[in-house]
Amino acid sequence: MRGIYALAAAAVALCVRASDVAVLGKGNFSEWVGAQELALVEFYAPWCGHCQALAPHYEAAATALKGEGVALAKVDCTVEDALCGENGVGGFPTLKVMRHGSASPYGGPRKTEGIIEYMQRQKLPAVLNVSATTIDDFKSKGRFVLLALAKEDDKESRDAIAKYGNEQRDSVIVGVSDDVLLASEVGVTMPGLVAFRKFDEPQVGYSASASLTYDAIDAFVAVESIPLIDEITPDNFAKYVQTGLPLGYYFVNPESSSRELEIRQLADTARAHRGKLNIVWIDGVKFANHAKALNLKGESWPAFAIQNMQTGFKYPLELGKNPTKEVADYVQRFVEGKVPASVKSAPIPASQPESVIEVVADEFDKYVFQDDKDVLVEFYAPWCGHCKRLAPTYSLLADMYARDSSASSKVQVVKMDATANDVPPSAGIQLEGFPTIVLKPAGKDSRTLVDYSGDRSLESLVDFIATSGTHKARVTVESESVTHDEL
Repeated sequence: MRGIYALAAAAVALCVRASDVAVLGKGNFSEWVGAQELALVEFYAPWCGHCQALAPHYEAAATALKGEGVALAKVDCTVEDALCGENGVGGFPTLKVMRHGSASPYGGPRKTEGIIEYMQRQKLPAVLNVSATTIDDFKSKGRFVLLALAKEDDKESRDAIAKYGNEQRDSVIVGVSDDVLLASEVGVTMPGLVAFRKFDEPQVGYSASASLTYDAIDAFVAVESIPLIDEITPDNFAKYVQTGLPLGYYFVNPESSSRELEIRQLADTARAHRGKLNIVWIDGVKFANHAKALNLKGESWPAFAIQNMQTGFKYPLELGKNPTKEVADYVQRFVEGKVPASVKSAPIPASQPESVIEVVADEFDKYVFQDDKDVLVEFYAPWCGHCKRLAPTYSLLADMYARDSSASSKVQVVKMDATANDVPPSAGIQLEGFPTIVLKPAGKDSRTLVDYSGDRSLESLVDFIATSGTHKARVTVESESVTHDEL
């Protein structure tokens, strides 16, 4: 393994040999991919910055994998537009794993080592049989490999291992053994798990009290496959998201002489709360905008913020003279549930001149969770084209309810700029696009927001309020007022 990385590094540095990446086009694509037992194809555009950054790593990986029977190829989509369209290319670069012409998405990193490991993993069975004589070779197959130990007749454990190996083959190398001596050697009783790692402690085990389950295996890997503390990058971000755990960002000053010491000290905090949250470090100067998105000022470093990866809630902490101690105390309070989420809010409007109430986060509960009114809420973004097209219809809708003597006391129409305000925790929703429209039915016991999934016509919005609201209030829509738009 070490030798193959040395070869890859040499290829990146020197780039003096002929390319080992095949060039494909309409004339040879089908024949080439059909002949490959395992291959990786990049669909790219020469002007694409991400493609340019990938190029030397892709070349190096091609050279390193050539001797292992794994071929790499590329297609220039500025030349082969139709071919790229046929292969469902919607952005650059798009990478696809090919097996005799059958394509599947590439889900690995875009650096040399990551490409090599990912494609090597594709060659392996979903679950490898491991013995005392093959254990050293198994350990060398990746940065993180998982060995499950279970007896042949433990059907429940074996089924869970097989299912996990099949479903996670793109992300985890999985082995299985029923060798009692091997289990003893690694300090695990059967059924159990042991992870071999090239970071932190090189080996960590788990012994089950009963048969292994898929969830137990998944939970073990979610915790143990993540370093105590690491730099967050585009290549590893998805792995942190997949754990479902809160993520603590330590924004460093890249020029600080104490940066390395601070990172080492943070490992103690990460270790103390392993399995409850993950901690990463990130360049504060380079990623100041991300710091601001987490409700930090983004002006001085170091700084720290936690984000709940399931709800999106943010917990920022501006740091003082003893940053790592302050982080340790803050994380302790966070895991104890003693830190409230930070909610960014635009200033409260001095007046509300229109029928549509402009709500800010600080007044969200006041306007949305009214007991006596059905409240329609639009979450919008000023730059969103769909929101701009909806605006006159939404304004007319508010005017119609405001003018109706019966409905005006039963229905309120509001909107909130979701780029200037965070959605408060009380809303209980995460936005997935703009505009997002919901209704809060009237009533003291009503705290659930009802999603709207119809078109953006005046008639459909009126129907939604009348059918989903507590008051069933309906206003008459004049035919000349009706406009339509698609969601």
